[in-house]
Amino acid sequence: MTVLVSLEACEAIAPPCIAKIITGDALPKGGGIWSIGNEIRPSDFYCYLYAKFGPPNGLQNFLREDDSANLIHWDWTFAHTNGLMMILGLNMRTEVHLIGRDWDFPNCDKQQFIDYVKRDLGKYGKQMSHIRSTVLEDWDMFVNPYRQLRDAITQLKKDLDELALNPETEQLSNFQPGSDQAKFQAEWTALTTKYNRGIGLAMAIRAMTPVLAESFINLIFFILCRPDIKKNERLYNSAVRANIDIKVQSLHINCIGFKSPIDWSSSECARYNTVVNERNDMLHGNVVVDKLKFSEIYFLGKVPIFKSYQSFWQHSIGVSINASGFDKVSGDIEAVNEFITYVMSCLDDKLKEQVEMFTDRRDIGVNKKTKRLGLLLPEHIVDFGVSLVSKG
Repeated sequence: MTVLVSLEACEAIAPPCIAKIITGDALPKGGGIWSIGNEIRPSDFYCYLYAKFGPPNGLQNFLREDDSANLIHWDWTFAHTNGLMMILGLNMRTEVHLIGRDWDFPNCDKQQFIDYVKRDLGKYGKQMSHIRSTVLEDWDMFVNPYRQLRDAITQLKKDLDELALNPETEQLSNFQPGSDQAKFQAEWTALTTKYNRGIGLAMAIRAMTPVLAESFINLIFFILCRPDIKKNERLYNSAVRANIDIKVQSLHINCIGFKSPIDWSSSECARYNTVVNERNDMLHGNVVVDKLKFSEIYFLGKVPIFKSYQSFWQHSIGVSINASGFDKVSGDIEAVNEFITYVMSCLDDKLKEQVEMFTDRRDIGVNKKTKRLGLLLPEHIVDFGVSLVSKG
């Protein structure tokens, strides 16, 4: 026989009573747990329970740390004629714990309970709206593009390093008559595959690395932009769309927290600018002969007169390696990191620590009402299962 579960016979228990039940011998035996995802939106569930029963009363509300890095975020615990009901808000789901044999848990209907809550929500719409607007803060969470790009470059560089490319020692000599042609072909194919991947990784890193600095500057501007500029759409958009050199040199004017202007003629800025220019030549396919040249040759009519002989390797893989800038990858990353360090050094020391916290985080929150920025959730969200249900 199906057991119908509702909240009508539930009564919120005072926390001291809950503690006595759990730590004493009064905890009912048996029962079970339902896991509810977005069948009932967690924010709706929270506001509904708050409107119906008042603030959360369960012990987990008192055991949690005063931050968002908890396993259980909220807890309502109710007394019922069948035992106890606990409704817990976790990171990945809402759990409903029915504790006590009188629940006859195998015959309890989870979908019926979900349908009941959805119907009952309508009775508390006004109260729920009030709770959302006055009790809760509404935030948007967005991905930190700088951190995301930095992680991607780090992974690509790791993949490139794991290939352990060494053109000086790995290049194959030309095929010699009488040698094992099948073996040579197999070695050549394996090496070509390896180096083609390395060349692709090198070009991807060199294309992305200058953008890392740009995303950093954009994030700094977003975090520290003066309120009067942020409120003026034309001024804000003008600053956002400025060329990178203008944007960098204007940071101390458009943003708060800079103890000194950024000197674009500094060695850090000059080196970064060189990386940008080389990236642009590569990315846009600019034909700059001095940078793309790999050999020189004479011709007498249609007769080639080589200035020097090059191996098959030098004519093929070697050309691609040089054109990709494989040997410049580490230097490009170093130049961008030095540029970022230099920009950070121009910030007030106290503000610098706060900015570093934001730049290092994967996701950032912005309050929809006040536009205040915040670090809302821990880097690593943990999920686990816990139960007070005893089978004894």
